[in-house]
Amino acid sequence: MVIDNGVSDAHLALAAARAGADVVRDMYGKSLARFDKSAGDFATAADLAAEQAILEVLREARPDDAVTGEESGSTGTEAARRRWLVDPLCGTLNYAARNMLVGVNVALRVGDEITAAATADPFNGEVFWTDGERARVRDDGRDEELVPSPDSQLVDVNLDPPFPNAPGFQAVRLLADPGFVRRFRPRVVSTTLAVAWVAAGRRAAYVTDGDLRDSVHFSAGIALCRAAGCTVTGIHGQPLHTGAGGLIVAADPETHAALLEMVGNQTRQQA
Repeated sequence: MVIDNGVSDAHLALAAARAGADVVRDMYGKSLARFDKSAGDFATAADLAAEQAILEVLREARPDDAVTGEESGSTGTEAARRRWLVDPLCGTLNYAARNMLVGVNVALRVGDEITAAATADPFNGEVFWTDGERARVRDDGRDEELVPSPDSQLVDVNLDPPFPNAPGFQAVRLLADPGFVRRFRPRVVSTTLAVAWVAAGRRAAYVTDGDLRDSVHFSAGIALCRAAGCTVTGIHGQPLHTGAGGLIVAADPETHAALLEMVGNQTRQQA
């Protein structure tokens, strides 16, 4: 964990995520300009303002680091060893509809590893954060260790495109799997705050398709789950960011194995 100017990377991630969360909370409920990005996707003025607040924190403390922001794109060299990944408002559609299920994600990749990360919940004041070794949640100035648990039986399934592994695998079909219905309770909250909830024991698992390498949306949550001791793989159980891609993150190996079997059932049915 690099410490520069008296601030560790992990604490910088926490501070940056909190700065973004403050903006998201302060702008909530206002009439906000929208900016179209791609079919069905848009940003709001809050996305842009939150990202600017995050970037100001990062650039003041680490002016030489590269940054990839969801709204502003990439700065620094493509092959930069240190790169910050910033998602200033994960759950924009929720937010625009005046739904408070959103998160603010900040992660640092050094080489091939995420070494520091934070996910902030703007509306309850929590920040889930990690230095790559331990995972904690800060609430009202106090830190608690994150402890995964399968007890809730709640599994979040990301239904947002793209679906690169369709028709062989489609997350939506998990919801109709008889084994899934017997064992789990599906949730679709449409924000990667739910990935942090797996690390915190508030969800049993999270499943999504897609290429998540250097993802501004998922990198922070994946780092939190790894540090908390969750089981984290691609959708077919392979090492993350290899093969078919995707993500299964589960509170324990048993939950992970059950979901992996259900994904395998889809693949076999399509063969």
